[in-house]
Amino acid sequence: MSTLKAKRALFSYPKYWAECYGTAPFLPTSREEMDALGWDSCDIIIISGDAYVDHPSFGMAVIGRVLEAQGFRVGIIAQPKWDTKDAFMELGRPNLFFGVTAGNMDSMINRYTAEKRMRHDDAYTPDNVGGKRPDRAVMIYSQKCREAYKGIPIVIGGIEASLRRIAHYDYWQEKVRRSILFDSKADILIYGNAERPLVEVAHRIAGGETMDTIQDIRGTAVIRKEPLPGWRGSDSTAIDKIGKIDPIPNPYGADDVGCSKSEFKQAGIDLKAEAAKPITVQPARPKPWEKTYVKLPAYEQVSVNKPLYAHASRILHQETNPGCARALFQRHGDRSIWVNPPAYPLETHEMDAVFGLPYQRIPHPRYGDAKIPAYDMIKTSVNIMRGCFGGCSFCSITEHEGRIIQSRSQESIIEEIEQIRDKVPGFTGVISDLGGPTANMYKLRCTSKKAESTCRRLSCVYPDICKHMDTDHTPTIDLYKKARDVKGIKKVLIASGVRYDLAVRDPRYVKELVTHHVGGYLKIAPEHTEDGPLSKMMKPGMGAYDQFKELFDKYSKEAGKKQYLIPYFISAHPGTKDEDMVNMALWLKSNDFKLDQVQNFYPSPMANATTIYHTEMNSLRNIKNNSEVVPVPKGARQRRLHKAILRYHDASGWPMIREALRKMGKANLIGKGPNCLVPEEGRDEKAGKTVNKGRKGARPALTRHTGFSQFKKANTKPKVGGNRQKAR
Repeated sequence: MSTLKAKRALFSYPKYWAECYGTAPFLPTSREEMDALGWDSCDIIIISGDAYVDHPSFGMAVIGRVLEAQGFRVGIIAQPKWDTKDAFMELGRPNLFFGVTAGNMDSMINRYTAEKRMRHDDAYTPDNVGGKRPDRAVMIYSQKCREAYKGIPIVIGGIEASLRRIAHYDYWQEKVRRSILFDSKADILIYGNAERPLVEVAHRIAGGETMDTIQDIRGTAVIRKEPLPGWRGSDSTAIDKIGKIDPIPNPYGADDVGCSKSEFKQAGIDLKAEAAKPITVQPARPKPWEKTYVKLPAYEQVSVNKPLYAHASRILHQETNPGCARALFQRHGDRSIWVNPPAYPLETHEMDAVFGLPYQRIPHPRYGDAKIPAYDMIKTSVNIMRGCFGGCSFCSITEHEGRIIQSRSQESIIEEIEQIRDKVPGFTGVISDLGGPTANMYKLRCTSKKAESTCRRLSCVYPDICKHMDTDHTPTIDLYKKARDVKGIKKVLIASGVRYDLAVRDPRYVKELVTHHVGGYLKIAPEHTEDGPLSKMMKPGMGAYDQFKELFDKYSKEAGKKQYLIPYFISAHPGTKDEDMVNMALWLKSNDFKLDQVQNFYPSPMANATTIYHTEMNSLRNIKNNSEVVPVPKGARQRRLHKAILRYHDASGWPMIREALRKMGKANLIGKGPNCLVPEEGRDEKAGKTVNKGRKGARPALTRHTGFSQFKKANTKPKVGGNRQKAR
């Protein structure tokens, strides 16, 4: 059993008086629906940038149903028009608070490509229509809520708020922005999976507490003048010492740093008295992280000083383990952000209860026959767990969901499969995915209670799999077998990415997966082939990929199936040189792969790789004056080049690739030979005529596409048996 256990169970609170109204078929989105339920008002109103789909893969539905189960009347305003306050008054004044989220995706990533071009579609909107949410949706929605009803508390959450809880680099403005709490003018921010902290916030507000007393809840951040009373402070350099760098002003703001005398006084500790006391009995030593906060360098410093920004990022990522994380305190002018330690993960029975709530599993009827692509993608899939201990530097899961794996019980998962079979219109008998952030981390955990509660590693599997990490895939194998035995289920596919360095530790899992759960193609994510970028991604080398491919091919042959691996790659990732991209392209060509969709690195807020992108320093290690200078592909031209090299078969990129190869002294890679990357310029090309793209017969591969990983048919792809799927 995990040592990371909350003092109070999620559903142990006395229910709010409004539970007498019962369960709503759909959470109301209009006054008419409220009237039909007999409601005169809502206790809580959720504002979301997504269309309302009453399904456990959509955050607003989960939060709404969890709060409803606590007895609250919850209304939803989905994708409101934000040019006036009127849409935010649709359901009237909430009795307790507004809950604001941008939706399942960050609004800026949802609206812009990695090249900062506006998208014209939105998978979370009916009929895939773009433009139904504003830039920086949390900030805009919060301001409109404040205009609509003054004095109503505003609680912000979801991935957009979560990844902006402290000062952070903003890719779209190319500058460091303040914590989103300041710009949104919200009262409290909930980061990570919100159920546990949000339920406590709701009950404390319902109990009559004001926001100035609700400051100490795990998994929340608030604005304060001073640290919480009773907490001891230490400056961040005491945790992760910065090497000698250029002289700078006090990085922590105008106040003293470290455990100052004033802070001991605030904590009720008399230093003179403590020093004078003879020690007669040795009391139990308090854990060094309890009631302790870390002073991060102030916003005014990290916004202009890259070494300090990299240092602050290191501290934040070291303080993500709920078992030992300290609170964080960062000055922004004359006020500060106080970030409480992370919330404890949900227990299995709590996860089961959350996923067992009365979801309709379909979009709200107000959308009629309109298609919502995100729903179509996941309507026959099942989320079996949360969290990821991989720690990939470009991924936001660690900052949002954390490293602790939270798994549902087998019984809960099977029950959901049966609901899909019985409730989803047009169900064909195929479960499109049993997965989560990673397909094969179900019920994997640290085998050492001490390590689990005190570890500060960024990854449990990089640079090597930790000796304490359980790699026994028996629970996953048993789940797969049980799932495919459910009456009416023809096939159970696995579309979530497989962590292959874990999978090869248990070949039984690979055999089970390949024999029964691959629909012709299986996606995995090496991300790169070269050690330089892989070390900044915190990903394993290609040796693990080769091991997995050998097992995949072996078991596919034994099953009498033609099946293919679909490797995903990222171009222009920090740490990548032009030569690295060429070497990867040569690997792709030698393995007869060509990429249809290619994803350039997208610097999402607060990710480790984004810190490297911004500072060009290796923030995965201690920051010093002689820290490694990391090559970072920046600028439209170099990013286009890296993308073109990855799509070496696309004739439109050949001129750019030839020019780069000649500058690198690799002109020998231009020509018709088997070891060449691109051909010489032909007569048609010289004449400005269109050249056919691609090479016939090449096998396809696809790379990560922002928001979703998608399978898209390549023009030259040979037909392979089995179903093609889309993943969350």
